[in-house]
Formats: sequence, C-alpha cells, structure tokens
Amino acid sequence: MNLATKISSLSLSNPTMLASGILGVTRGSLKYAMENGAAACVIKSISLEERTGHHAPNMITFEGGMLNAVGYSNPGVKEAKKEFINLKELPGPVIASIVGKDAEEFAAMAEELLPGEFSAVEMVLSCPHTPGYGTMAGQSSPDITEKITQAVRAKTDLPLFVKLSPDSPGIGQVAKAAEAGGADAITAGNTMGPGMILDVITGQPILDFKMGGVSGAALRPIMVRCIYDIYKSVSIPIIGCGGVINGRDAVEMMMVGASAVQVGTAIHYRGIEVFNKITKEIEDILEQRGDSSIKDIIGFTHKLEE
Repeated sequence: MNLATKISSLSLSNPTMLASGILGVTRGSLKYAMENGAAACVIKSISLEERTGHHAPNMITFEGGMLNAVGYSNPGVKEAKKEFINLKELPGPVIASIVGKDAEEFAAMAEELLPGEFSAVEMVLSCPHTPGYGTMAGQSSPDITEKITQAVRAKTDLPLFVKLSPDSPGIGQVAKAAEAGGADAITAGNTMGPGMILDVITGQPILDFKMGGVSGAALRPIMVRCIYDIYKSVSIPIIGCGGVINGRDAVEMMMVGASAVQVGTAIHYRGIEVFNKITKEIEDILEQRGDSSIKDIIGFTHKLEE
C-alpha cells in the first residue's frame, strides 16, 4: 500500500501532519511527534515580538471538541530561532507558522525566521480570537489575502501554505486569491467561531477571553465542505485541518480534495500515537475499497460528478 503523498515539493511518507499550536513549541516536541508517525510537523505560530497571549483559563473541552483562546503566546522570532535549529536532522519536514498584523509584518517574519532551517512556511490569516490578527483583523478577505501572500512570496522561495478560516464567506474565492498571490498550497483551515461556553452556576464565560475558536469533531463537517469548495477553485494542493480524529475523517477530507491532513485536537483524545493510528486506519479503508495508493482517493468525490 502506497501511503506517500506530496504537498508542493514536500514529499511525505504518509498523509498525517502535526497541526500548528499543538506540541510544536520545541524541537524536541517535533521529534516526538515524528517518532510517533507524523510525516511532517508545523510549529506553533510565531510573531515578530514576544506575546503572552490570553490569560488562563484559555482552553476547555466540550462534547464536540475544544474551545481555545490561547492568543498566539510565543517567545517572538529572535528566541524562536534559537530553539528551532538543526531541523533538517529530524525524520520529516518542519513547517514554520508565521503570523502578523499586516503585509509588512508578515514579510518581516518571513525574512527573519525562514532562512536555513525550515522546509516550508504556513502563513496564518485565520485566527478567530486574537485582536489584531486573523479574522479579527480582516485578513480573510480575498484582496488582503492576496496582498499578504504576495508580500511573503517576495521574501522566500520555500513552499508557501496559506491557512484560511472556515468562517470566510466564499472560501473558494479567498483560496483563489492566495493562489494568485503565489501560494503553493492551501491549509483549510483554522478553528471556527469564536464560540462561548458558560459556567451555568455563575453565568460567566469559562474562558478568560470569554470566547474562543472551536476545534475537534464538531468542526469536521464544515471543513469537509470548505475543502470541497476550495478544490473546485484552485489547482494547488490542499491540506485538510479541523476535526480529524480517525482514519475515516482523513479519508473523507482526501475524497473532497485534500492531499494531506493536519492533526491537533485528536492528540488529546487518542494520545501521541494518534498519527500511527490514523495512518493504519487509512490503510485499512483503502484496502476495503480496493485502492492501492492515497492518490486513488484524492478528489474522488469530484470525479464522481464529472
């Protein structure tokens, strides 16, 4: 069974990747994920300057997944460069994740962080709970998406992935703008919302920021539809992200057009071994279908419509 796949020039041994924001805060955590089956890893998002993020509590589980409002807590680009070294010695490619308040800041991030260590870059335009960034800064419109993508493209030759919001109206058009700006792939997508969960005794929101992004199983049907729409709009690869808990979820995303999937919240429910588990479950489904390769299912749903 051939489970290998490609995203732009990146060759992956299987279609599972560690999503940004989960574990990817140190070089050691990336290695740990890869040793447990992740074919590639995306680091936790880095901003130009250090950010403390939102105060705790900033994460809570619910019956459909998680609600989080971490707020891009990170040490800033200079400290991040000290941590993420010798990445080419790891078993698979490591993707930088960058955020910024505008095109100029994104360009500065690309210029400062990327040279030498990383195999690709994922620029995030889609956080729903951090003022000044993502959807709260209006970065999910087609014109802003294209402008920021162009700014980063001008600063790096690395494969460039643009991470879009499931809340984007007409996400296919936003993806098309990213492609026009020079993106090599689309990551679809980020958490959705923001949403809110209350303590029903006090009546107060549980998260300190009051609201946060929804991840986990509740998000998956939305992401499947988003990937379906994006596949019809662009010719570049798609990375599915949002609610992949098992192999069935991954196959569903690949059938509507994803070439790989990112896994995050599922680590909480199934442990760090989740990457190996999902890969084995994908293989079992392909065998049941009589497929011999991941390529047989990528975009399969669209082929039925031809």
